[in-house]
Amino acid sequence: MRSGAAEVARPRTADRRIKPRRIRSVLTTLGREIAQDLIPVGTALPPEPDLEARFGVGRGVVREAVKTLAAKGMVSVRPRHGTHVLPRAEWSLLDRDVLSWLVGQKEPDRDLLLAIQEVRSIIEPAAAALAAERATKNDRWRINTALAAMETAQDEASAIAADKAFHLAILDATHNPVLQGFRSAIDTILNTVFDVAVGSVGWFKDNLPNHAAAARAIESGNAEKARIAMERVLDYTKLKLSNRRTTIAAAERRSAAGTSKKRIAGNKAGLKRRK
Repeated sequence: MRSGAAEVARPRTADRRIKPRRIRSVLTTLGREIAQDLIPVGTALPPEPDLEARFGVGRGVVREAVKTLAAKGMVSVRPRHGTHVLPRAEWSLLDRDVLSWLVGQKEPDRDLLLAIQEVRSIIEPAAAALAAERATKNDRWRINTALAAMETAQDEASAIAADKAFHLAILDATHNPVLQGFRSAIDTILNTVFDVAVGSVGWFKDNLPNHAAAARAIESGNAEKARIAMERVLDYTKLKLSNRRTTIAAAERRSAAGTSKKRIAGNKAGLKRRK
């Protein structure tokens, strides 16, 4: 009897381990499709039985995934009315998943990235100024340690990690509990911006002097210099994002023009053969 009970228990334990992965898989797929407008605003999600069949999962998995989408503001769930995609203004745009689905496409939404930079420009220069006035010895050590790690980084991953640590250390050094409440949002924003900005030539190395100026200003307690230095840090990243968007748009136009020329040439060749 004990052996049989144990055999029954094993699959249940395995199910508990597998279920979160299944929920995550369904959630990610639906989230990306909504973010990429494959399921447009106002559209109803397919009925639960259809989603169960599509993903090969049970009703509980589908419901948990949809519940999470609703918590992120992406869908509304109403009994007898179905689940509908909400306008983007309702989405939790500072949620790590939502941002990754929006930005982690083949071609990220540059307008969204620039909007994110605007949010940073509102929060981070003011945070740097406060840090200059309030940073403790340990705060300054964290900021300078992160800067040193940025300057000695040997690869992209370590450079990004050090850059994030630098910005978050400054936010912590404000000792303002409300500003520190933005820590998770800023962390998410930095992940999103850095993932795209690293593709811009010179983005990291050329911006190091601006970071160093911010660290020196905080070290010396000069709030105005710290604010200006952080504005320069953010302006440089914004410039790189804007330039990269322009470069990509030009490349897309050239590609479209090339395709059009090939099509015209092909049509002419076809006409000659028919003659």
